[in-house]
Amino acid sequence: MARLVPLFLLLALCAFAQELPNADLLEQPPRIATAATCPKADDWSTPSEKSCYRTTPRYDETMAYISRIAKAASRQMRVESFGKTGQGRDLLAVIVSKDDVFDPVAIHKANRPVIYIQNSIHAGEMDGKDASLALLRDMLISKSQAALLDRAVLVIVPIYNADGHEYFGTYNRINQNGPEQIGWRTNATDRNLNRDYMKAEAPETRAFLRYWNHWLPDFFVDDHVTDGADYQYDVTYLMDTDPTTYAPLAKWANEAFSPEFERRVNAAPGHLAARYIDFVGETPNTGVAKYQSTPRFSTAYVNLQNRPALLIEMHMLKDYATRVTGNYEALRAIVAIVNRDADKLVQMNRDADEATIAAARNRKAELPIRMEATSETTPFEFRGYEWTITKSEISGADWVSYQRDRPITVTIPRRVALKTTLSVTVPAAYIVPAEWTVLIDVLAAHGLQMKKLAKPWTGEATAYRCETPQWAQQPFEGHHVASWPKPRRASVAEFVVRETGLGDNRVGCRSVVEKATFAAGSVVVPTDQRASKVAMHWLEPEAPDSAMQWGLLDAIFEQKEYGESYVLERLARKMIAADPKLKQEFDQKLASDPQFAESRSARLNWFYQHSPWWDSRLGLYPVARLSSTSGLPLE
Repeated sequence: MARLVPLFLLLALCAFAQELPNADLLEQPPRIATAATCPKADDWSTPSEKSCYRTTPRYDETMAYISRIAKAASRQMRVESFGKTGQGRDLLAVIVSKDDVFDPVAIHKANRPVIYIQNSIHAGEMDGKDASLALLRDMLISKSQAALLDRAVLVIVPIYNADGHEYFGTYNRINQNGPEQIGWRTNATDRNLNRDYMKAEAPETRAFLRYWNHWLPDFFVDDHVTDGADYQYDVTYLMDTDPTTYAPLAKWANEAFSPEFERRVNAAPGHLAARYIDFVGETPNTGVAKYQSTPRFSTAYVNLQNRPALLIEMHMLKDYATRVTGNYEALRAIVAIVNRDADKLVQMNRDADEATIAAARNRKAELPIRMEATSETTPFEFRGYEWTITKSEISGADWVSYQRDRPITVTIPRRVALKTTLSVTVPAAYIVPAEWTVLIDVLAAHGLQMKKLAKPWTGEATAYRCETPQWAQQPFEGHHVASWPKPRRASVAEFVVRETGLGDNRVGCRSVVEKATFAAGSVVVPTDQRASKVAMHWLEPEAPDSAMQWGLLDAIFEQKEYGESYVLERLARKMIAADPKLKQEFDQKLASDPQFAESRSARLNWFYQHSPWWDSRLGLYPVARLSSTSGLPLE
């Protein structure tokens, strides 16, 4: 029976008949075909192996291969649908267990770690899908990797973005070296699913959240292919650990998992692994950056769920054979390490959940919600290529070009730490007005525990009053999100501002204790639950992926009533005559704000704002924080 062909042998045997469509653009060397050396069509070779990694299988061909394995190994593998895409395709998951036990409750009770492997969320980046097919075969058919199922149970999603996967094309990823045709980055409604984990708008995301809560995995893997710079590594990876991460889990990830992961991948001939590489500037000598990954991303979201999450980024410029086999070695290393540390990992995850609940009951605990990199660095032995910088007559800017025939090893600084720039005290609960169904619906999708008011309730609560934010002129993921004029670093400004949520984007909210009335049906969200960090990131207005930041509460900043100019002219004079201090404030405003002074409407509206007719709810964030839930009329 077939086994995954080692890279060094594969490259000697399986060469390409012709260059890929973008080979000239990517300056890839041509390869010569030897069709007779390809795996035979009647063995257990995966579809991509049969093509010598020229192609990747479509949805139906992928599922047919999986069904074939499932039929041959029915006691160790099941295939189930956990939802539908927008176009009605099944979202299929493969569950692999050595002893015919597929029930999550029984598996967790037996202290067996569950590893969730997600592929093709960006469906042009399908390396993990083809690597997973080979791994399934080698665990269940050839049995060469059967030991990986000693303790672990695998939940593998071969194609998460199934609709995008079927938007097959030759020119879907300009930066990527093969295969011949690939899927598209976004889903059928052009949503990037890896920006949707917190706001949960896509049907695929809703299905994932249900399935996540069904399994509550112990380790999460998200397979991708990079964009960015050129270097020698084919496997790069990132584990999201930050000030919110349970300390023992962070220590395990950084000190036990990561070094062993790199050691195992590097031991495989033809592969080289390193932590994710994103330069501070355009070139390697500027060093490797670090930034907060916000919970719109899969791995950052899983971090809020108190579970370790690994992002795999195969290098886009490596040929497809190298990438698939490298991804295979990465998955093999992950499962082996989780098996090795199974008892410890399962217990740490339980402890992390208990620590989250205990922190909420402490009433003094704080949750960091915004972070930035510190100046702390560590030397990193970077294996890259020589580069040149020339002035481009095309772009008018510097053109960085890498010389792949001139490998180099240089020591550069890598930023290694984040510091908290904004934290919030964990309340006893949040209360969400019944009418704000858009907020409640997302909380329910995340599986958060909630209770409803049986009747109206009036009492003191901590509310936020927010200054009007700015909004981006261009839409991002279907929303006009907060606009931030000061990107953290110019070379990656678009990514930092639009993708990570970092930058000067405070909406200017201040907390105030006020008496408020909430209607029957309003929802109370207690924070003494394992996923409370998710609730806080959704409901705290200044959290980077909150409902406020995504523009779902824009209406609270809209002035709905206004005064006619002739009415306000008379009113202003009466107000000044009755209150000389108001005249002083007005004059100071005129002197200090030229734009205000030049605006007739702003000057008149200023008096409207200081009158009893002004809408006191303008800028009032509708969600309140509670210091206690006792006395609430809950259903």
